[in-house]
Amino acid sequence: MADAGVREGDRVVEVGAGLGSLTVPLAEAGARVLAIEVDRGLSEALREVVGSYPNVRIDVADAMLADWATALGADRWSMVSNLPYNVAVPLVLDLLRTAPIDRYVVMVQREVGERLVARPGEEAYGAVSVRVAYRADARVLRRVPADVFWPRPKVDSVLVRLDPRSPAVDVDAAALFAVVDEGFAERRKTMANALRRLGRDAGEAAEIMRAVDQDPSVRAERLGLDAFAAIARAMLERGWTP
Repeated sequence: MADAGVREGDRVVEVGAGLGSLTVPLAEAGARVLAIEVDRGLSEALREVVGSYPNVRIDVADAMLADWATALGADRWSMVSNLPYNVAVPLVLDLLRTAPIDRYVVMVQREVGERLVARPGEEAYGAVSVRVAYRADARVLRRVPADVFWPRPKVDSVLVRLDPRSPAVDVDAAALFAVVDEGFAERRKTMANALRRLGRDAGEAAEIMRAVDQDPSVRAERLGLDAFAAIARAMLERGWTP
């Protein structure tokens, strides 16, 4: 709770509310909580746990299928959640793109958290890292060992904070992520090879990479968001359609 910095009157969405171990302290802090739980059995138990808090609304729904515009309306929200590990990445990426959420403080599996915040050259860096960097500033707040939970999970967790902002580069998003996704599709291949898979011949692929001051033999895991954006722009300038 201290990491989340929730204050009285804040609007907070919690995905995977379970039995309310986080919902209750959020409510007691005075937040207006939208607790989302897909399991109907758990949601009934949750209603009993938080029934005395008028500032909690329970939505029995699959967060991956939620209509966030309807659920959150025009208000600004924070997300504070122990995210289900199996949906954490696609959910965060979808919410960053579609939801009026100003701050995320989420607990996720350690490997997932490392992917969300990784920088070029780090082992966990990949397409997910670039997609997050495009829309948010992200960092790990702290590591949470498995032995603080009961029952004890098989993996450690991390608490991650994401602060959404306007896209960090000015480039067509479809073109950018086509280049990013192809670059990471075969991690041992070079970016010149990735551009060939996107329809450029060998000579043009090498020319594009040199035009943006990159070695054609560089691999995607060495490139940051700015470099991917420059490659996408150069591709578009040469008539490429993603």
